[in-house]
Amino acid sequence: MITRTRTTKETDITIALDIKGSGKNTIDTGVGFLDHMLESFSKHALIDLEIRCKGDTHIDDHHSVEDVGIVLGTLLAEAIYPVKSMERFGSANIVMDEACVSCDLDLSNRPFLVFELNLDGKVGEFDTELVEEFFRAFALNARISMHIIELRGKNKHHIIEAAFKAVAVALRRATATNERIGIPSTKDVL
Repeated sequence: MITRTRTTKETDITIALDIKGSGKNTIDTGVGFLDHMLESFSKHALIDLEIRCKGDTHIDDHHSVEDVGIVLGTLLAEAIYPVKSMERFGSANIVMDEACVSCDLDLSNRPFLVFELNLDGKVGEFDTELVEEFFRAFALNARISMHIIELRGKNKHHIIEAAFKAVAVALRRATATNERIGIPSTKDVL
């Protein structure tokens, strides 16, 4: 497990991560819906996660959601770079009832996010616009190129959960060990 703490005026976050885990997790961000999504992410990525966040949720959930994405992405970058003997590319289409979301990603060390989910409003008390904020912070700090595309769906909970699971499965596939590949780049560095 590698651990990182980040403390600002808005949040106090500690995350521990084991990229070659079994999906065990203990998550308390202070944002119930985010906890649910990160538990699903951990399970399907087979990444062990311990997350504790105390944030200014009396204002709203924005700082906690974005800052958890920053710290989680930073830890992931620490765990994967330099990329060696990993598949590097990962892809998954995840179905949840009527919803289907695709994620394609590249452990490129060049951050980029394409985010095409049709979200507005809330799921319970959770502002759905924060999903993009989370994934942007995560992708940029993990230094991965990631495309998350809604293929179909109506239920916002299903769409968002399918997105978290799609990212998890794509990441699990991209970080899969492949000793034959060495450094998966014609540049010999990632």
